[in-house]
Amino acid sequence: MTIPIEGHHLQGLRGAITSTSNTSEAIEASVSELVQELVKRNQLTPERIVSLTFSVTNDLNACFPAAIARKQPGWENVALLDCQQMYVAEDLKYCIRIMAHVWLPIKQKPQHTYLGEASLLRPDRSPGK
Repeated sequence: MTIPIEGHHLQGLRGAITSTSNTSEAIEASVSELVQELVKRNQLTPERIVSLTFSVTNDLNACFPAAIARKQPGWENVALLDCQQMYVAEDLKYCIRIMAHVWLPIKQKPQHTYLGEASLLRPDRSPGK
């Protein structure tokens, strides 16, 4: 949805997770966990989600994360995109990053979602911080 929602502001949310391997099943499990946790922490409904961009490290190519996210109920109007993360030596392996644009209530603090090993990317935005 691109029309402003009264009492809400457009907010960018970030997050990441690592997959256990480069298989469709492992990537699907990781993407599902990341998306579900982002939705839960931010109390999101489909009409408040404008877009999600997934980026993956170059060692993940078994499937498209956006195709997995597209299976969420009510997400037919959510813009989804996949891209490959820029290669950096010593980067976290099997990493799936997400950037979401959502409408949050003005007084609600955004909850960025860095899970598992990916919490090393942003310790300041990981649980307990």
